[in-house]
Amino acid sequence: MAASSLFSTFSPRLLSGTSARASRFQTLAARKPPAASTVSGGGGRGKGKGGGLLSVLDRALADEEEYRRARAQVQRKGVEVEGYAIEGISVGGHETCVTVPALNVAFDIGRGPQFAVSQDYLFITHAHLDHIGGLPMYIATRGLYNLKPPTVFVPPCIRDDVEELLQVHRKMSQIELSVELVALDLGETYEIRNDLVARPFQTYHAIPSQGYVIYSIRRKLKKQYAHLKGSQIMKLKQSGTEITDTMLYPEVAFTGDTKSDFILDPRNADALRARVLITEATFLDDHIDVEHAREHGHMHLSEIMEHSQWFRNETIVLTHFSNRYSLEDIRQAVSRLQPKLHSKVGHSIDGEALPDIR
Repeated sequence: MAASSLFSTFSPRLLSGTSARASRFQTLAARKPPAASTVSGGGGRGKGKGGGLLSVLDRALADEEEYRRARAQVQRKGVEVEGYAIEGISVGGHETCVTVPALNVAFDIGRGPQFAVSQDYLFITHAHLDHIGGLPMYIATRGLYNLKPPTVFVPPCIRDDVEELLQVHRKMSQIELSVELVALDLGETYEIRNDLVARPFQTYHAIPSQGYVIYSIRRKLKKQYAHLKGSQIMKLKQSGTEITDTMLYPEVAFTGDTKSDFILDPRNADALRARVLITEATFLDDHIDVEHAREHGHMHLSEIMEHSQWFRNETIVLTHFSNRYSLEDIRQAVSRLQPKLHSKVGHSIDGEALPDIR
């Protein structure tokens, strides 16, 4: 296996002139797993270098151990992206969890990381374990710290299964696992606070999935009153006249795992104009082609380049890189982005922003 990129994301538009700020965001380092041990045993079974099932298991265990070791060394502190501090971890097949503390939200919960526990709202995109496996631990840890029960949003099609999963853990653990479980469907809106709402949007993974957009709510004076003086506007307001329009502004969008089809879905326009879009780029080079990416419900970086004209976001944060890629692989892939797209897209690895590679 190539050197593993055990975490890769975060800090678009931090590739030049902002390395000090970017260094505050910690991620897992790109590391090379140790070589698999030579398997030997009685009766001659398993002899030879790297042969047989035991060798495969050795390599898998070594890779997982290296992942855990690197993960334990990380101290996440966050990086500011368009005014939002973002913390997280996302590596394909291992774990995804991204938080935006200013919005009090977390997206997905692959292994229940400690940095997500303080977020009251959790949005689950789909039911693969590297995105939902840490849910019981997240809920239990909040209970341990006497935090209020979290609100967890899931696609409606998995709501009953998630409740059944939690019931199993309640029975085994003999703990309460208090949670408000919300099946949030496409077209529905949930008010997080009086100036913030969430809406799901369609994504296209190998199993049912959806992304989420977090909107800020602002009120703007109606056009017909724009010419009036302040005193006149005050009188209208006191008389009970509605003088403002309520406007929704997409702030942060999170796709989770998806094929590039979400980009071309006209219903997803708000995700593509959110100030910050957090999306996946699982595969980067010609060794894994677009067809393979699509077959497994993921995106290839070349598809993001192909559809670059549709991204109106200020910043695009790429996540979920396959662990087959090294830091240098990712550097080279990002360097091939078109200049306009490159100005929006980037990533941070091992706590340091990449140098300017335009």
